[in-house]
Amino acid sequence: MNDRVAILGAGSLGTIMGAVVAQKGGDFVLIDTNREHVDSLNKNGATVTGFLEMENVPVKAITPEQMDGIYDIVIVLTKQTANKKALTNLLPYLSENSVVCTLQNGIPEESVAEIVGKERTVGGTVGWGGGWLKPSVAQLYTKPEHMRIEIGSLDGQITDKVKRVEAFLKLAGDVEINTNLSGIRWSKLLMNSALSGMSAALGCTFGEVIDDDKAVACAAHVADELIRVSRKKDIKMEIIIPGKDFYELQFDDKKGRDHAIAFLREVYDVHRPQKASMMQDMEKGLPCEIDYINGIVCTNGDAFGIDTPMNDTIVKIVKAFEAKELPFPTMKNLDMFTVPELS
Repeated sequence: MNDRVAILGAGSLGTIMGAVVAQKGGDFVLIDTNREHVDSLNKNGATVTGFLEMENVPVKAITPEQMDGIYDIVIVLTKQTANKKALTNLLPYLSENSVVCTLQNGIPEESVAEIVGKERTVGGTVGWGGGWLKPSVAQLYTKPEHMRIEIGSLDGQITDKVKRVEAFLKLAGDVEINTNLSGIRWSKLLMNSALSGMSAALGCTFGEVIDDDKAVACAAHVADELIRVSRKKDIKMEIIIPGKDFYELQFDDKKGRDHAIAFLREVYDVHRPQKASMMQDMEKGLPCEIDYINGIVCTNGDAFGIDTPMNDTIVKIVKAFEAKELPFPTMKNLDMFTVPELS
């Protein structure tokens, strides 16, 4: 593949992807605003711990000021909060034939397309999680066999640009092209809003959420609310975990909720060490993506007249912390959630 490739955003996922791709001989550059991180990547290489042990894999990293020439493929892994600045800065380094693939959390394609153009935008989801430990070092929270990526075009067409992105991302893990991008996105949003949302609101790992009866019941209600909103939007959610249909997470009675809880415990058992990227930002005192994850469920619920109390509570807690009205979240925040009595 002769495309000139950049990975924009070398946080935890960018560092992990960079190490995996580089070890397989992929040619690319990592772009990040953290100069200390960039310098360490260039000096020491990328190191991954956790479910992968990769030490000092040589990579090339630059800051945005060092961008040059034209990038044919750009994989976007920045936080959505940085999109306006990061993507606007990218524009001079794109050609008409360049493709920008956002693998960010939430539903970012529309905002990305507004900046770089619909004809250059491809979207997708990453089915694995990681944590940033220190400059040039990240931890993989997900077993390598679950490193799956789904991509698609905005209109569902399998274009040359989608295939070019696929060719590069295959170096990072299993890749599938899907013609229902909105369905992929809302399935991934469910994963993020349920477990990541609760992780951020409680200041804990995914394992701690699924091990606590009340916390996992709250996560089930978060998922149920999202599914009801997505149905009103006429979105058909896709299966992004083989053999797992997220529609099983919608329920009307206690039996259905018990099934949803068992479903979540089984699915997220392989992600036990993971902490929400939102929580990681909160630990660093950075604005997190709550508006782009649980907030999406809340705003769409309001638009369609659907109550979303669990998602509302998560957003309220995170916003209160960011406003310095609450201390850093702990499991004690479960007291702020009310789990409905079901028969």
